[in-house]
Amino acid sequence: MHNFDINMFRPDSPRILPQKGRVLLAEPFMQGLYFSRSVILLAEHDNKETIGYVLDKPSDLYPDELIDNIRKFKGVLYLGGPNEPCMLSYIHTLGDIIPGSAKITDSIYHGGDFEILKSLINKGVANSNNVKFFGGYAGWAAGQLQDEIDENSWVVTTLEDEKIMQSESINLWTETLNELGCNYKLWTNVPRHPSFN
Repeated sequence: MHNFDINMFRPDSPRILPQKGRVLLAEPFMQGLYFSRSVILLAEHDNKETIGYVLDKPSDLYPDELIDNIRKFKGVLYLGGPNEPCMLSYIHTLGDIIPGSAKITDSIYHGGDFEILKSLINKGVANSNNVKFFGGYAGWAAGQLQDEIDENSWVVTTLEDEKIMQSESINLWTETLNELGCNYKLWTNVPRHPSFN
C-alpha cells in the first residue's frame, strides 16, 4: 500500500513571484463574479500597486455596442475586474502602432491612443485576434497581492501570449492548472459549489 503525501491546498512546487506579464490562477474555493476560477494577467506590478485583467470572464456585450464610430468588432467585452467596471481597457499585440501603449510581455501591450485604435478597427487592422477589451480591472494596493499569495489564494505562473489573446478562453483556468502538474490538476476536480454536495 502506498502512502501519498499530497496536500492539494498547498501544492509543493516552486514559488514564482508576481511581476508584470505573469498570470494569477485563483484557488478553487474563491467565489465571486470576477475571481471564481479566474486567470488574471498582471499588466502592472511595482511596490505601489498591482493592476491586472481577468482573461476568462466574457460578458454578453460586444465592444462595438459600447464604442461610438467603430465597425463591427467580433470579440466580446470581458469582465476585467471589480475596479471601475464602467471603464473600458484593452490589451493588444499591435505594439507601437498605437502610440502610448505600455508593454506587458514580448508581444502584448495595454492601453494607448484610443482614437488610433478605433481607426485601426475601422480599417480592419485591429480585430479580435489582436485586441481584447475589458470592462474594469483587478487592483491591489502595495503588499496586498503578496499577502493573498502567501495565504494560497493565488498561484503565480506564466502563460504563452497566444493563450492570453485567444478569444475562446472560458476554460483557461482548467487548462492552465492541468499544465502545472498533478497537484494542481486536483484543483480542477473541486466542485464549483462544495456546499451543494
